[in-house]
Amino acid sequence: MNRNLAAKFKEALVSVLPITAIVLLLHFTVAPMTGGTVALFLVGSVLLIVGMALFSLGADIAMMPMGERIGSQLTKTRKLGLLIAVALIMGIAITIAEPDLQVLADQVPSVPNMVLIIAVAVGVGLFLVLALLRIIFQKKLAIILILLYAAVFGLAIFTSEDFLAVAFDSGGVTTGPITVPFILSLGVGVAAVRGGRSAQEDSFGLVAICSVGPILAVMIMGMLFNSSGGFAADLSIPEVNDFSSLMHAFGEGFPEYFRDVGIAIAPIIAFFIVFQVIFLKLPKTQLLKMAVGMAYTYIGLVLFLTGVNVGFMPVGNYLGAQIGSLDYNWMLIPLGMIMGFFVVMAEPAVHVLNKQVEEITVGAISKQSMLLSLSIGVAVSVGLAMVRVVTGLSIWYFLVPGYAIALGLSFFVPKIFTAIAFDSGGVASGPMTATFLLPFAMGACSAVGGNMLTDAFGIVAMVAMTPLVTIQIMGLYYKIKTKNDSARLAEGIREAAAADEEEIIDL
Repeated sequence: MNRNLAAKFKEALVSVLPITAIVLLLHFTVAPMTGGTVALFLVGSVLLIVGMALFSLGADIAMMPMGERIGSQLTKTRKLGLLIAVALIMGIAITIAEPDLQVLADQVPSVPNMVLIIAVAVGVGLFLVLALLRIIFQKKLAIILILLYAAVFGLAIFTSEDFLAVAFDSGGVTTGPITVPFILSLGVGVAAVRGGRSAQEDSFGLVAICSVGPILAVMIMGMLFNSSGGFAADLSIPEVNDFSSLMHAFGEGFPEYFRDVGIAIAPIIAFFIVFQVIFLKLPKTQLLKMAVGMAYTYIGLVLFLTGVNVGFMPVGNYLGAQIGSLDYNWMLIPLGMIMGFFVVMAEPAVHVLNKQVEEITVGAISKQSMLLSLSIGVAVSVGLAMVRVVTGLSIWYFLVPGYAIALGLSFFVPKIFTAIAFDSGGVASGPMTATFLLPFAMGACSAVGGNMLTDAFGIVAMVAMTPLVTIQIMGLYYKIKTKNDSARLAEGIREAAAADEEEIIDL
């Protein structure tokens, strides 16, 4: 356990240090901050590192095994009605409590928080059912995604542009640190029992389908609300003059996130207890291990969310405003790309996905290659999002060609890469994107005098889109390389056979 925890701390440290260094570099150059603000950010960084390490270890010990066992048991019962009911209720319950969604709801000024949260949660619940039914009935993921995104872009024509970016953002934030480990492992459990030649590919794709539900739900909701009303969340930096006020700023956040995370985890624990009593009947030693893992998950996520919300969100907004107000605000584009490259490394759910990809593909797709592909994709997406902030270009010019390329690639790459790519899009746009990059874009947008709803919102959507392309390009490279290696092997066998035949003739 100690060795695993040390490895998780090292991984978290490597993930968070680069973005911390970038913020400090900006502080000492183009966007100086007060000493209290820097202290706020540094304490947030420490909480981020500790929280990520504990959460990641807890997900390995508890969240993933729970999801797999519930998924496999639901499939073994062969009761379709039970599977649909459980998936719908769990999808809605987990999403309502997803911390990322609350962060987004606080920042959307035109819709009451609970209305947005309920609409998104129902979308996730319905599409989680659809995703599980796809595995059971062995339907092709690429065809389903094409149909779903055809519906999305068809409905988008009738949606107010003020809600378009928010709708696509909601699809990204719902697949956060609570939802992703459980949904991914649920898919693994169902696919393992279902079996068949496509079991490996079927393990992925649930996050991809679940991300579509919120987009459609918010688009429909947008037809019922006036985008001009309400106020966004206050992103001002807490006043920190001494150690006492610094501790007070974080002390105010802890109780809130203890409650929020408890509410988020409660449905998963309740469902698992029910399944344990009725179906699983696991030994006490295994249950104790899972209980310890849930404690790690709980404490880690509380620390992580406190760090990013108290220490990162206001600083991101401040930096965006400072750089956006410069005469050379075009710097937002390269800076956004650099931050995007490193921010994705600090997303807890990314490490969960990468680990599962490496395990299921038996090392054929390594964690390092996945992380590099995701980082490049997110760097491009944040750069494009900053282009929108600076120029005011419509999100249509980016989403339509981006998804067209992604869906087109799905016909040429191995199926597993398509499933992983579309899952990666939802996973990459987690709490770090919602609490650092989105406030950064909002601050920059305010400084350049843009429209907050149309120009700043949409950055989560961009982050969720570009990994679809980069991961599939990696899959295309993998396919070509495998084909070339097979061709060289076959050529070597033919040459060896020809040489043996010549020797026999000479004899």
